[in-house]
Amino acid sequence: MAMPDIANSAQAQTEGKLDRVGMSNIELPLMVQTDDNPAQQVSAKVEVFVNLGDPQAKGIHMSRLYLQLDELSTESELTLATMTTLLNGFIASHHDLSSEAFVKVAFDYNLRRKSLISEKRGWKAYPVVIIGKLIDGKLDFELKVDVPYSSTCPCSAALARQLIQEAFNDKYQQQDVVNKEEVFTWLGSTQGIVATPHSQRSVAEVKVKLAPSAESFPIIALIDLIEGTLKTPVQAAVKREDEQEFARLNGQNLMFCEDSARQLQYALNQQTEFNDFWLRVNHYESLHAHDAVSITTKGIEGGYKA
Repeated sequence: MAMPDIANSAQAQTEGKLDRVGMSNIELPLMVQTDDNPAQQVSAKVEVFVNLGDPQAKGIHMSRLYLQLDELSTESELTLATMTTLLNGFIASHHDLSSEAFVKVAFDYNLRRKSLISEKRGWKAYPVVIIGKLIDGKLDFELKVDVPYSSTCPCSAALARQLIQEAFNDKYQQQDVVNKEEVFTWLGSTQGIVATPHSQRSVAEVKVKLAPSAESFPIIALIDLIEGTLKTPVQAAVKREDEQEFARLNGQNLMFCEDSARQLQYALNQQTEFNDFWLRVNHYESLHAHDAVSITTKGIEGGYKA
């Protein structure tokens, strides 16, 4: 006996076209190929959708979307080419209902990162989101990464320097000539460095739209660009010499959230492989109970908005 197929045989009780119909929070393993690196297995959460262009159709065939995604998980790797095939497959399996397809893949991408001086290595996990769209035959791919870094407040640093100057003046104001060795020892004491600027863990969220010429997901290249621009990425394996270098880098790269955003904006504007970008820097304040945030875009017509 044939089993009923309501999605095919029934009509919608209330007619209307729908922009997206599908599934979210699909958990499955994927092999992700990025840059020139071998594929890495990740634990992903996925959303898949098509539009419902027939106002009378009862619904889409969700199992067709899931089975194509499952085939990608078990038999292939996630690349630009396979995501293109997946999107085309979604529409082909709904050729009488849909002209648009959407997939969003979110996962943590693990990288072995080298420490600053000792060259010890440790794992860092970077949240990544990849979005693919196929609308009326036009493909569109987005890549988003979140990169943590340290930000030291320029205002706090200036105030700390002033207190150190005042402490020096209080100690040596009666002396016309100071002893170099004594000052050297005093600067290494708590009394010498009476104040330090406040720093906070911060996160740069960067989303880029890939150019049509892209051949792979540039996850590592984008992470390297962000960390290289800001110069104070959080560390994994750390020895004392690494911590000291981290302190030096923070002292030489003081930044408000405005500074961080402008530095990344400038760096991303130099990249030809991204048609557009959106970024948000979040400084999770250690002084305030609130966060300091800057958001900006490439600023092209019809592009990303803040």
